[in-house]
Amino acid sequence: MSSEAERSEASEDASGATASSEAERSEASEDASGATASSEAEPGADAGTAVDASDYGTLYVVGIGPGLPGGMTQRAKDVIRTADCVVASNLYQEFLRRDGTLPPEDSDDRPDQELVRSTMGRQVELAREAFERVRDGEDVAHVSGGDPNVYGKSDLVYLMAEEDEAYDVPIEIVPGVTAALGGAANLGAPLSNDFCTVSLSDKWRGWAEIEEKLRAAAISGFVVFLYNCWRDYERAIEVLREERADHVPVAIINDAGRGEAGRNRDGETHTITTLGEATEHDDEVGGMGASILVGNSETAVWENDHGEHLVTPRGGRDVDDF
Repeated sequence: MSSEAERSEASEDASGATASSEAERSEASEDASGATASSEAEPGADAGTAVDASDYGTLYVVGIGPGLPGGMTQRAKDVIRTADCVVASNLYQEFLRRDGTLPPEDSDDRPDQELVRSTMGRQVELAREAFERVRDGEDVAHVSGGDPNVYGKSDLVYLMAEEDEAYDVPIEIVPGVTAALGGAANLGAPLSNDFCTVSLSDKWRGWAEIEEKLRAAAISGFVVFLYNCWRDYERAIEVLREERADHVPVAIINDAGRGEAGRNRDGETHTITTLGEATEHDDEVGGMGASILVGNSETAVWENDHGEHLVTPRGGRDVDDF
């Protein structure tokens, strides 16, 4: 399951294959170590000093999916294990220690690796510090829940690089499993046709824009995956109902890919209902790790001996089309 919801450590819970990395950006305040670079400093060197870019490290923005060992790519694990500095929230530090991606808190296994705690209020400061570390030859792993490009941290890093004219700093994005993909995998095959994601967070945009996107998605026939459902999910469902039949399947997903390790008191869960009855399941919308999948006219509930699943055939095709 990560993580705006993968920007706060919550919705990062976005990514979540989680529900996202949005959540990471609004995570609870934490301390972090290390000097910060002045925004007035010349990028890369003191005035008049030539800089050899071959001596630079790399700034990695690393998507860790839901955060548990089984949900991360090998590339993500390798980058975090070998980085000189790892920037991660308390929750993600805990997850990363479970399989040794990070050493135990009191361990001396990696004395040269520095761990910096991430917090929303210090994201700009931490980005600038990361630029300076890279210029000093360090590899920095900036951890993002879910996938960095799905409401995660990648845009922040690039915006800060532009703001500070840090054109000399190498940046690499390491992808992860976002909540839409992790949640869909638990349900079966609901995203096998065209789909879109919409974040319900109104922190950086107004509700009118969110409503316009929801309505356009519903009219266009997309399967819709909603992030940050602790914000106005009932309002979003009502907008979708205006353009889509009440009987279409809906799944409410909590802590996708996190098992019992997430924030939902009942652990990782999913509930299959209909669009017309979705708001009757308020107890199943378990907070910042919650996301909602709204099917389209072709999405169907399929049952076998092991439970219910959701299937959206690609282009309405059937077995004969193969």
